[in-house]
Amino acid sequence: MRDTRSRTPRGALHPGLVLSACCAALNVLLSSCSADLPVQDEAQQPVERSPAVSYSIVFVIHGDGDYLYHDNSGKQYEADEEALAGAKRIALRNPRAEVFIFHQIPRKHFLFFFPVRDGEFYYYRNGRLIANEPYWRDQEHSPLDPEITLYQRFRTGIQHGTVNLFLYCGHEIPEFGGADYDASCPERTFTVHDLADGLRGFTRDSTRFDLMVLSTCFGSTPYSIGALGPAARYIIASPDNLHLSYFDLHPLERLDVSLADGNVPAFARRFARQSFDRLTGDVQTAVSVAVFDVDRVQKFLHSVQRAYDHTLTTLKGETKSSMAALERCDCAELSAYALPTMSEGVEVLYRPAHFGRSKNKASHSGWECWKEREPRTANLQTSEPVPK
Repeated sequence: MRDTRSRTPRGALHPGLVLSACCAALNVLLSSCSADLPVQDEAQQPVERSPAVSYSIVFVIHGDGDYLYHDNSGKQYEADEEALAGAKRIALRNPRAEVFIFHQIPRKHFLFFFPVRDGEFYYYRNGRLIANEPYWRDQEHSPLDPEITLYQRFRTGIQHGTVNLFLYCGHEIPEFGGADYDASCPERTFTVHDLADGLRGFTRDSTRFDLMVLSTCFGSTPYSIGALGPAARYIIASPDNLHLSYFDLHPLERLDVSLADGNVPAFARRFARQSFDRLTGDVQTAVSVAVFDVDRVQKFLHSVQRAYDHTLTTLKGETKSSMAALERCDCAELSAYALPTMSEGVEVLYRPAHFGRSKNKASHSGWECWKEREPRTANLQTSEPVPK
């Protein structure tokens, strides 16, 4: 926010005039916090003259938390800001797309008392910025209602043949509870159920996203894929820890070239491969990226739903100390999930960690579950990825 104070010669202004000027400046600043003040691109061209849209992309980028990471040279980055920059680059380089970007930022106050909006919205069409405005995230009943309202306000009518993509970039989304997901607003909650409920708002015309990308840790549990699946045909997720640099977004540039044939499954594989190659070059911990054909994994999900629901029910009753006795694991390590249908509809790219007890693990099912923790050893893998 620009500083409105300026220096003047001593005695040049009457104190009353100074006070009036300060009040006016304060009024301007507070007005900028109004919920009804859109900030439009000056070079906006009328929406009616825009060429037809062939691709529609929605980014939800969570930035209300600790997203600091370091590259191989030790340079530090904020992962949500990097994701935002990547989303904007994608928006500018897709002449036949509309791109919605929702950046969820920490709650702040002006002069300690006056809250300012904690969301930033960008809408691009045909490679041009059409609208940019801040918005409130805490005014609605459902966590994603503000984003859905903006989406419905600006979206074009979905045409037959339009490819629809949804990307969520953030920390692991809790399967229950969800308190403290926003660092600046602990009373807010956000869970997989909330995301699934929000997706129904984005797809209220009964369409499904052709591809959903969950750029989070532990995104491919049976519950998560089952809950989010009704809103997507294909889902890319990681069953393991995911370095805060996220998945590589570059494949989304120039979709009119890389996805010209409309072959979403093939594009999903290429996206997963490029992200996998980038991550294996950046970190020493385990790397796993899975592509799920949502319709084909339904048989497996139905087979294990009761077992996983029982696990979640048990976890909800655990204390923090008892939760410490549990850990994430490949579902294939548990007999209740090691079924013949486990690999149907799942393509997995996996590389074990360079150290720790799992360094000799040869493969991963793509599904993530819970199990009781084994006794700790000196080489136990850390919970956060470690850069090379």
